[in-house]
Amino acid sequence: MSSIRVLETINPAKILLLGYASYVVLGWILLSLPISQNLSISNIDNLFTAASAVSTTGLVTVDTGLSYSFFGELVILLLIQIGGIGYMTFGSFVILSTRHKMSSFRTRLTKSAFALPSDFEIGRFIKMVVVFTLVCESIGAVGLYLIFLSHGIDNAIWSAIFHSVSAFCTAGFSLNSNSLIDFDANPMLNFVIAALAYTGAIGFIVATDMWQRLTGKQLFLHFTTKIILEVTIWFALVGTILFFIIEPSIQQMPPWQRLMASFFQVMSASTTVGFNTIDIGGISASIIMIMYVFMIFGASPSGTGGGLKSTTLAALLGLIKSTLKRRETVRIHKRALSSERLQIATASFAFYMVVLTGAMILLLALESSTFEIILFEAISALGTVGLSMGLTGDLTVLGKLIIILLMLIGRVGILTFGIAMAMHDESREEENDDDLVV
Repeated sequence: MSSIRVLETINPAKILLLGYASYVVLGWILLSLPISQNLSISNIDNLFTAASAVSTTGLVTVDTGLSYSFFGELVILLLIQIGGIGYMTFGSFVILSTRHKMSSFRTRLTKSAFALPSDFEIGRFIKMVVVFTLVCESIGAVGLYLIFLSHGIDNAIWSAIFHSVSAFCTAGFSLNSNSLIDFDANPMLNFVIAALAYTGAIGFIVATDMWQRLTGKQLFLHFTTKIILEVTIWFALVGTILFFIIEPSIQQMPPWQRLMASFFQVMSASTTVGFNTIDIGGISASIIMIMYVFMIFGASPSGTGGGLKSTTLAALLGLIKSTLKRRETVRIHKRALSSERLQIATASFAFYMVVLTGAMILLLALESSTFEIILFEAISALGTVGLSMGLTGDLTVLGKLIIILLMLIGRVGILTFGIAMAMHDESREEENDDDLVV
């Protein structure tokens, strides 16, 4: 009991960080076992793979399908699943399923792991998270199995399960050496992967909220849900159009395939799923700039994606608009945002830039690649995106350690990491003047 009481005095952010770090170490140990490997893999590469899996990033320094055995791939898949829906979720689900009440300690941790509107009931939410995840991944696995079977993929069942979980958890891990480039002209695979990625990335808030609305348990969607859906749709539409028009590497494709390739890469960056159907290293500088924005702000709170979240972008844009118009209050769609929510959004963005700048200074000093490629790698790691312009495998040992840290920060959450690193714990009850979760 004494150890539990000690834990209850620690800020939940510190425990969340320690929890994810402990899973990285556990995964590192398991992947280092001879039974996990087909080829000899260095300790740093095993650590990198474990961190990438737990953070659901998908950056890899070795070929997953060739380097790891079935046991190793299973370990990676379990790490992805734990990282995707949160390491606290399964334990809480077991407690709730046995009709036991969650402790106040576990409730505090869950509130820290999932940023929820004020009237969301945590127990019901966690149950829906697990059920929703398993249903989506099962449906996705069936669809991918039929696609892989028709393409003569070896071990189609396992490949379908692996890619379905990886897509829903926006992990981007693939058993194929070139991600999904071989399926660039397959509309069904593009659709299934996109559906899984969007379902995971828009967040469990949206899924729960929409289910409550469809079943008549509530009359309206929450404000957070509306903002998430709006930003997600705008990113998809504007990004696809710009990619279709600007990107020279896809100009020779038939129009329908060009449109599909444009949509898929935009979807991959904004959901942080990290799969690609074209060579990312060959895209133009203007599209790289667009991808930066999508990787930073694409995913949504309480989802499986990373980055600063779509609601943070909405709050920042609202702040800019109100400042330019000299309004005393910040509004989004005539809805006033509290000063606390604005403080969270601005602090998250500011701390994100501090971390990114520090990482870039170190990476530029260590690595021999160009600025835009290193920046792409850093943003991809911090946003847990997993897209790469080809730098990952060539990173130095210190460069890999920096990327590992960025991936862990991205999974825990940029502001949560900052709170966990703070010298003193200072907490107070939240004043929920609105329900926009940033």
